[in-house]
Amino acid sequence: MVSLRCKLMVKQELERLGLHYTRIDLGMIEILEDIDEEKKLLLKSNLSSSGLELLDDKKNILIDKIKNVIIEMVHYTDEVPKVNFSDYISEKLSYDYTYLSNLFSEVKGITIQHFIIKHKIERAKELILYDELNLTEISCKLNYSSVAHLSNQFKKVTGQSPSFYKKIGKKRKKNLENL
Repeated sequence: MVSLRCKLMVKQELERLGLHYTRIDLGMIEILEDIDEEKKLLLKSNLSSSGLELLDDKKNILIDKIKNVIIEMVHYTDEVPKVNFSDYISEKLSYDYTYLSNLFSEVKGITIQHFIIKHKIERAKELILYDELNLTEISCKLNYSSVAHLSNQFKKVTGQSPSFYKKIGKKRKKNLENL
């Protein structure tokens, strides 16, 4: 679950099935009672029809936790971690980073670092289009060592420079306004 809408959908489904919960968080639900296999399958099926997935495999749960820590860190936290990302993830999840990294790569087919970069670039794209921060501020906000570092990664991932991306975004916005 990465959005408020996802949380609301899960909450509605739990209530529909008469399940009581104490917490619905990014990628995690704490249910008060034990649920039988029939209700579990029904919950899984209903969530699946909404595009959500119920994870009950320990590896997949851990992978989901890694993804949620990264998404929260990149998209929803304004404060840059004081430690590097590997230490931050390891501390948050109380696992050795090497284990997390190997598991993530094995299951997802990409490295944690590549996943972080993809999300940082997506966040940079949002911030560029919002047009509230300049590239220096964006690179600082996303914990890049320099604007050049951000620009190089941006171009590697998107095939465009940040300034070209911004220009295209403004043209699209202008074209939409003229409809």
